[in-house]
Amino acid sequence: MVTQMEPETDIAANLAGVIERIAEAAAAADRPPGDVTLVAVGKSHPAGRVRAALEAGYRVFGENRVQEAEEKWPDLKAAFPEARLHLIGPLQSNKVHRAVALFDVIESVDRPKLARSLAREMETTGRRPDCLIQINTGEEPQKAGVPPEDADEFIGVCRDELALPVRGLMCIPPLHEEPSLHFALLREIARRNGLDVLSMGMSADFEIAIRFGATLVRVGTAIFGPRPPLNRD
Repeated sequence: MVTQMEPETDIAANLAGVIERIAEAAAAADRPPGDVTLVAVGKSHPAGRVRAALEAGYRVFGENRVQEAEEKWPDLKAAFPEARLHLIGPLQSNKVHRAVALFDVIESVDRPKLARSLAREMETTGRRPDCLIQINTGEEPQKAGVPPEDADEFIGVCRDELALPVRGLMCIPPLHEEPSLHFALLREIARRNGLDVLSMGMSADFEIAIRFGATLVRVGTAIFGPRPPLNRD
C-alpha cells in the first residue's frame, strides 16, 4: 500500500495546528507560549514541502543528515535568509566543515572527537553555531548520545576546555518507554549544569515534553505527513 502525501497546501494548516497545540500545552504547564520553539523537521521530505512551510511564515527547521540538507537548503536559505536550520541527527567528524557552514544549531554533539573537531572548525572559520549536547537517557547501545553518568564531565570539557557555544541538551527517549522519565532526567542534568535549552519531544510526545520544561520540540510527521519511502536506486 502506497501512502499518499498530503498536498503542500495542507502544510500551512498542519503547522498552525501544531503551533496551537504547543501554545495550549505551554498554558497548561503555566508557561508562556514564547518559551517553546517548534523545530519543523523536514527529514526525507522534498524541498517543495519545506518551502510550503517557509511560505506560510515559519522559520525554524531541522534536518537529520548533512547531505540531505545540502541538497535542499542552499536555495531555501537564499530565498528565506532569516530561516534557522538545526542539525538533529548524528554528525560524523568528517562532515563537521560542511555542518558548521550550513547549520545554525547543532543538536547532536555526543563524543569528544566530534567536540574537538567542531572547536577546531569554529576557530578556523569564525562561524559558531549553537551546540546542544545529546544525552542517551535510555543508555541504548544502538543510539548516539552521552551516557547520563558522563554528562557533567563532557559538558565541562565542551564548555571550559574547548569553548564550544553549548546552550543546552537534547534527548530521544526509547520508543517503548515512558518519555516523562527521560524528560525529567534531561531537565535535571541541564539544571545542575546551568543550561537553559532543552530539545526534547517529537510528534507523539511533545506536549509531555513541554510539561517537563522543553524549550525546543522537534516535530515532523504532524506537519509534513508520513515520511516518503527511501529511494534505494
